[in-house]
Amino acid sequence: GTLATVVNVLGLAGLIASFFSIIYGYSRLVFALSRAGYLPKVLSLTSHRKAPTWALVVPGVFGFLVSLSGEGDLILGMAVVGATLSYALMAISHILLRIKRPDLPRPYRTPGGIVTSSVALVLSLVALTGVYAFDPRAFNYTIVLFVIGAAYYFLYSRHKLVAKTAEEEFQLVADAESSLGSDAPPAATPT
Repeated sequence: GTLATVVNVLGLAGLIASFFSIIYGYSRLVFALSRAGYLPKVLSLTSHRKAPTWALVVPGVFGFLVSLSGEGDLILGMAVVGATLSYALMAISHILLRIKRPDLPRPYRTPGGIVTSSVALVLSLVALTGVYAFDPRAFNYTIVLFVIGAAYYFLYSRHKLVAKTAEEEFQLVADAESSLGSDAPPAATPT
């Protein structure tokens, strides 16, 4: 009775609160991926107020059309599969970075290091099997979308990237900063 109502109201409030951050988050993600060359360049065009208009509109329209399908359970299951795969990939990436690049400067070190990431990897794989057991369609459709995205990347967008690696991106930024520093007028000396 009362407890269920309170939980429902709090859950609804959380959904409403997260709605705006989700819109902001997806538009910034689409905008950034487009600017880097992973998605079509039209998605990184901005309005006269510098708002990423197409990065807001295109995914919003797509999401709205998907919501009209009446397959809410399937869509939610696909979101869970995508998030769980993301967690697994982040854990694998962390483990590989700690093994292959142990000397890399890290402003933040994960508590537990590789052990924590290994536990996260195992848990995410267990969660994936749970989603597959609950709704194989959601699992399969998500894998199909991942394959389509990978095919788009390998066949087209990897040849259009602005910077191919994080190191190249950092070098571009460092070069830009150093060129700004060399063109800057000398600092005034106090008298």
